[in-house]
Amino acid sequence: MNNTYDYIIVGGGSAACVAAWRLTKETKYSVLLLERGPAKPAFITSKLLSMPAGWMMGISGSPILELHAPVPQKHLGGRAPAVGQAALLGGGTAVNAMVYTRGQAEDYDHWDQYLGQGSGWSYRDVLPHFTAMENNQDIDDQYHGRTGPLMVSNTARQAPITKAYVAAVQNMGIAFNSDFNGATQAGVGTMQYTTYKRRRYDGVEAFLLPALQTGRLTIKTGCTVSRVMVEKATCKGVHFIQNGEEFAVYADREVLLAAGCYNTPKILMLSGIGPAGELRKFGIAPKHDLAGVGQNLQDHHEVPVVAATNGHYGYYGEDKGLRALWNGLQYLLAKTGPVTSTGVEACAYIDPDGGARPTIKMYCVPTVYLDGDIKGVVSQDGVTLNSCLLRPKSRGTVSLRSTDPMAKPVIDNNYLADPDDLRLEIAGLRYAREILKNNPLAAKISHEIFPGKDVVSDADLAQHCRRTVKTNWHPVGTCSMGPDGEEMAVLDSQLCVRGLANLRVIDASAMPFIPSGNTNAPTLMLAHRAVSFMFG
Repeated sequence: MNNTYDYIIVGGGSAACVAAWRLTKETKYSVLLLERGPAKPAFITSKLLSMPAGWMMGISGSPILELHAPVPQKHLGGRAPAVGQAALLGGGTAVNAMVYTRGQAEDYDHWDQYLGQGSGWSYRDVLPHFTAMENNQDIDDQYHGRTGPLMVSNTARQAPITKAYVAAVQNMGIAFNSDFNGATQAGVGTMQYTTYKRRRYDGVEAFLLPALQTGRLTIKTGCTVSRVMVEKATCKGVHFIQNGEEFAVYADREVLLAAGCYNTPKILMLSGIGPAGELRKFGIAPKHDLAGVGQNLQDHHEVPVVAATNGHYGYYGEDKGLRALWNGLQYLLAKTGPVTSTGVEACAYIDPDGGARPTIKMYCVPTVYLDGDIKGVVSQDGVTLNSCLLRPKSRGTVSLRSTDPMAKPVIDNNYLADPDDLRLEIAGLRYAREILKNNPLAAKISHEIFPGKDVVSDADLAQHCRRTVKTNWHPVGTCSMGPDGEEMAVLDSQLCVRGLANLRVIDASAMPFIPSGNTNAPTLMLAHRAVSFMFG
């Protein structure tokens, strides 16, 4: 087995796929990609995940999704809503709900200002990296690409309740927005997805298959990286475990960490890179004291308002019994019907405080949808409005559980620690209720199921938030970039680990602040930007 490559990529998710693609297509260098999960899921799961609606069933209880039980949350009365990340080649692109949103221009301008004007992270700087990867099937303008490898499409279907929701929000004075990735994010409309011809289009298909065709990419799955090797402040390679046996591989140029927001800091800490005091608690000799490793954890979170409808306007029951059989057959034969929907077709980007810049993403889910069983809430025809906080102020942590590289890290999301996060979630709930009162949606609503019409005070709504707040599966920030002199900065503005040579972080853990939208597209962009820094 060859044990020396020009580049080693740790992880096989969104960021890793992009980096492998660019390095092999644009250079003559050899690349090794190490993924801890399988190359692809089991046959039935794979078939389900390829269908737009299949992700809701395809990952349930599957080993390709690594679930974490965070520490009991101080501000949620001890609740610990599960978080997780993908564990297979393709990462989030292979299991997510396929939503393609980039966030707001202000997000990236803020990064640039924070990192130092001209750092290369302004919206003007990053837009070409978004468009270079994109092959948009529906839009051709200055904000979109048409020649990249990643297929992006508008929603293939809208349930009647979705259409009623979009119209109801417009009746509240919110403008219709046909492109949340265009000139402005604010407004209401349907979303874009990483789909093509009404099926999932993941990072393996978009990026890794073309990379493999070059002959310069080697992919090894079932490999858990235990640590990076550092000698004289230079990263030389990595150790990984496969089938219980440990191996060492070396990088002549760089090691690129793309193991995700939870495992990238874990690998650094196991390597002696992180807060020295914390490392010593586990008997790990600090090789490089970086206080910010595992800090600055951010995650979008959401709370629901659930209402029953007076008819069948959504997707309740479409995944059960004869209906499921018929819908599956319709999809296989004609690529039509409910299976062509991801299950979440529309949203509104709004600010319940009345500002111009959205602070809430209000999802419309065309059924009764809750994270876990809630007493008194039964599955039925209905609609769920999820108020997702776009820029939470609370910060959490990722830390070591033990020195065992197979052990999951300790995660503390610290949800609702900042009072303003709770205030905005309550404001979002009140806004959701106003949407339900507007026609044509109101005409289809029977009654509010949850939290219920008697839950009206700020105190009661706050309790509802603590009882139901859940992840939107968008963790970022645990190895974040920062300006010179920032004590907690793990990376410089070009994603290099500060104080070490030949080691770079290229996944969502590098983001200093969470973008105002789903994080898959920004993660792809970040990895694309990273390769430009290498050769810029």
